[in-house]
Amino acid sequence: MSAGRRWAGLIALSLSVITVSLAVGPTSAIGVHEGWRWLGSAIAGGPPPEAERIELMRQVLFEVRLPRVLLAFLIGAALSGAGAAMQSAFRNPLVDPYVLGVSSGAAFAAALALAAGGRAVAPAAFVGGLAAVALTHLASRGGPRASALTLVLAGVVIGGLFTAGLTLVQFWSDPFRLQTIVHWTMGRLHHAGWPAVRLAAPWILPALAALLALAWRLDALALGDDEARAVGVDPVRLRAAALIPAVVAASAAVAAGGVIGFYGLVLPHAARLVAGADHRRLLPAAMLGGGAVLVVVDTLSRTVFEFELPVGVFTTALGAPAFLWLLRRSRLGWEA
Repeated sequence: MSAGRRWAGLIALSLSVITVSLAVGPTSAIGVHEGWRWLGSAIAGGPPPEAERIELMRQVLFEVRLPRVLLAFLIGAALSGAGAAMQSAFRNPLVDPYVLGVSSGAAFAAALALAAGGRAVAPAAFVGGLAAVALTHLASRGGPRASALTLVLAGVVIGGLFTAGLTLVQFWSDPFRLQTIVHWTMGRLHHAGWPAVRLAAPWILPALAALLALAWRLDALALGDDEARAVGVDPVRLRAAALIPAVVAASAAVAAGGVIGFYGLVLPHAARLVAGADHRRLLPAAMLGGGAVLVVVDTLSRTVFEFELPVGVFTTALGAPAFLWLLRRSRLGWEA
């Protein structure tokens, strides 16, 4: 399959997933066919069908479903893109925002902000995520040359420390804020609305654009530090330049949607199967695929059962076995 057809297929898949998700939900008054008709009329600027149902359809589609679908796509793209960048920066196939402790650090700092009144949640999450990855980097003692197992264990330890801090924040919070924090740490998108989209987009979109701008340099970094220097790339500066937007994207995703485990680990590997190892193809594929898959997962979480399940339950249930499989492969020969 040519590169053009591959990209056309990914874009078409993402758009199809978004539009189908908009038309699926517990509100039986709006089916798939009606959702398509309404969206087409709204985009074309023509008269909406069945005028007596305009208000209901407008509220459900544009005030409930659309912001939730967009937020899920943004979060999925952020976690998957950040995971791909981190794996290249550390030259380690087992790292992602969750494993490196970024999600736990961002969750702890964001929970502090929520407990203090809900202000500056995104900046607090960014600071917490950056602190977590810095501590993991130091605790591994090998920096970018650390073994896969050492880096993973360091991330687990740092993540555990921040999780303990998160537990203390929950213990000291009043009941109303405790409920908000607990629901948020499950990785739920039931609160999604335009304010959440406006919170996440200004952080996630520039961060992903910065990662895309570094794509060819990440190819050089993936070959090794010596090879990167041979082509005029400073590996230390490039690693920092890649990690900062990756942490920003992942932390903003945590601030907007809570802790969604293992997502940034599995999706980049799936993207490699489709797009290959070239970051000019890998990063866009990881972002588009990550966004589309999380939209599907969120749609399932709110439609399969009579009650809504946290989206983090789905991603962890699927991602944990995949992580164990990748860890086994690593021990068998990727990196000792």
